[in-house]
Amino acid sequence: MNGQIVSFHCVLKDRLGRVISSSFNQNVSTQDSPSGQLRGFSRGMQDLKVGECRKIFVGAEEAYGFYDPNKIVELSRDELPEQIRLGDVIMVGADNKAPQSHRVVGVTGELVTLDANHPLAGQDLIFEIEAVEVREDDGSEDEEEEDEESDSADRGPSPFSYTTDGRSAVPTVPAQSRVLH
Repeated sequence: MNGQIVSFHCVLKDRLGRVISSSFNQNVSTQDSPSGQLRGFSRGMQDLKVGECRKIFVGAEEAYGFYDPNKIVELSRDELPEQIRLGDVIMVGADNKAPQSHRVVGVTGELVTLDANHPLAGQDLIFEIEAVEVREDDGSEDEEEEDEESDSADRGPSPFSYTTDGRSAVPTVPAQSRVLH
């Protein structure tokens, strides 16, 4: 099954119903992401019709995974860019592994604490969506469509946005973060 390509309005809430973000997402595939994130969301979007509204509950395990304390690392300040500050997002690679995104969650003296968990890791999420455009995913998306990014809505910055990378929805670095390499 090829799935669908969907453009939709989305209000993201936590399990208590508090709004986390509101966004408009374009050209998102209903197929599972290669990263394995948001599997429950992809399944909840199956067989959408234009104009249809859905509330999709996604448990933490099928959203961004459970919070993993092993993804917290401390590095000496002199190993990192001089201008680093709390809230920055940096790419860190170790032991010949591909660099991974880390948030700076602590800066004390000569130590910097980094967290590789997704900001929404460990949270059950509720996606309230309204499908604006739906078409079959025949696998022939051209590069221009694959590179389109989401537009933020009026509720403030989203903790994540969507882009398409080869037809799969993946989170991008939060817009309010500085990315340092």
